[in-house]
Amino acid sequence: MGMLQHQLRRTVVDAVFEFRYLTNIETMTEELTIGADPSTWASEVWWSRRRLRYNVALLVAGVVGFLAYAFAVDRCIALRAPGEWEITIFTTLFQGFAYLIMIGVANICYFLGPWSERILQPNNVATYRKIAYRLGFWFSVLLTLTPSVVLFIYCSLHRGEDKRIILESIRKAMFGQLS
Repeated sequence: MGMLQHQLRRTVVDAVFEFRYLTNIETMTEELTIGADPSTWASEVWWSRRRLRYNVALLVAGVVGFLAYAFAVDRCIALRAPGEWEITIFTTLFQGFAYLIMIGVANICYFLGPWSERILQPNNVATYRKIAYRLGFWFSVLLTLTPSVVLFIYCSLHRGEDKRIILESIRKAMFGQLS
C-alpha cells in the first residue's frame, strides 16, 4: 500500500510540474504574441498585466523612501543643520496619506505608457513597451527617494549653521543692549 501511494503521489507531483511548465510556455508564448501586437486591445492587456508589479514596487519604494527620510532627518540633527527636525506620529500619518495620493497620481501617469504608444505608433511595439515601462517604473520608484536625497544634501551643505544662527542671535542681543 505504501509503494502504491508513493507512485501515485509521484505521478501527481510530476503532473503538476508538467502543467506548470506547459502553462509557463503558454504564458510566454501569449506574452510574446501580445507584446508584438500593436492593437489597442493588446496594448491595454500588456500594460494592465504589469500594473500590480508597478504598484507593489511603489509601496515598497514608499517604505524605503520613508526610512531614508528618517535617516536624513537623523543626520540633519547630528550635523546641526538649521531647521526644526522631528518625526512624530502626526508627520508619519500625514506623509503616509500624502504618499497614497502620490501613488494615485503615479497610476494616472501610468496611462502615459499606452497613450504614448497610440500617439507615437512605434514600428517595434514590443521593444517600445519594454523600454517605456522600464523608464516609467524606475523613474517612479526613484522619485520616492528624491526628498530624502535633497534633504541629506541640504543638511550636509548647511552643517553646523545651527550654531552660527545661535551665535548671531547672541551677538545681536549683546550689541543691541550696548547701543
